[in-house]
Amino acid sequence: MENYDGPEAGQSVSHVHIHVMPRKLGDFERNDDIYDAFDVKDKELKEKLDLDKERKDRTIEEMTHEADIYRSLFV
Repeated sequence: MENYDGPEAGQSVSHVHIHVMPRKLGDFERNDDIYDAFDVKDKELKEKLDLDKERKDRTIEEMTHEADIYRSLFV
């Protein structure tokens, strides 16, 4: 779990913001490599996004399948 709290931690707007990152054995070669992955993702997210161009409506079946995958990670 990652928690950015305050401007010193990179929080741009005052609010509670927590990322829950399901982990499993062997998902990173070294446990701390996840922080490098966060940094890469942060840089990608700072690039200009055209969300409407990328957005694709999902069916109920697709969302149910996705929920099942997430649910299995918390067992």
